[in-house]
Amino acid sequence: MKKDELELIFKINPELNQYINEYLNAEYNTSKNTRDSYATDLYLLAKFYPNQNIKNLKKEEIQEYLRKSNKSSKTTARYLTSINNFYKYLEENKCLSINPCDGIKMPKLEKKLPDYLTVEEVDKLLDIRVSTSYDLRNKAMLEVLYATGMRISELCNLTMSNLFLEDHLVKVMGKGSKERLIPINDIAIQSLEEYLRFGRNDLLGTKSCEYVFISSRHTKITRQAFFKYIKKLCQEKGIKKNISPHILRHSFATHMLTNGADLRIVQELLGHSDISTTQIYTHLSNEKLEQEYEHHPLMHEKSHH
Repeated sequence: MKKDELELIFKINPELNQYINEYLNAEYNTSKNTRDSYATDLYLLAKFYPNQNIKNLKKEEIQEYLRKSNKSSKTTARYLTSINNFYKYLEENKCLSINPCDGIKMPKLEKKLPDYLTVEEVDKLLDIRVSTSYDLRNKAMLEVLYATGMRISELCNLTMSNLFLEDHLVKVMGKGSKERLIPINDIAIQSLEEYLRFGRNDLLGTKSCEYVFISSRHTKITRQAFFKYIKKLCQEKGIKKNISPHILRHSFATHMLTNGADLRIVQELLGHSDISTTQIYTHLSNEKLEQEYEHHPLMHEKSHH
């Protein structure tokens, strides 16, 4: 948005200026991306009602704005959350006695179930012939992803000081700089130790680096590079699923819950702040899972769990 447009919006909406510049950016404990998207949502509302202070809007006007924005239910829900947070702030600061968002229903969100791999597909994916330092690294990364359910970005950001292999633990820095300790199984530890012993120094060359997983440039591998590799590997192995960077995370969570793990423990392992995010995995059709697991109990000797 242009500087003069913003100035005009702030001139008409002094409370909005205060909310964004003083409250959101100074006191609100979220990432910069979240704060920016909240601010943008409110600028768009102010732009829609250009000549009035949006603190005086009525419920009907907000509903009209949401209707005319004509966005997906996910975006509309975000708009409503951003707008509602602004009015809550005004209420708390005694600038407003009634929140015009009260009584506006959140749009129903389609819960898209994540794609995950069956145990058989995971076995296929992790069955990698190891002949180079890159193979050692890639196999260790895949094994650790599936064993812990961590995000690819968390895996790429692992440093040597995050590994507590003797205790079967790794420390992960999650979203919002929240640390968590995740147990790691013997198979993943074995792959990791082989890579650390025979692959990592070779990839590092003469450089030193605190990160565990090293790229061809002797620095930490990027999540984009590693995701590209997962996609390519799935193609080679004939796995025809919609591969996402989180496919092994989804598989980890689904396999854990199907095998009777407690939802709260899975929530903790995945680093979800809200249990409803973890619950999505319990909705994956049990019937479908039962069929898949008939031949593949996770206690299977060959299993990677």
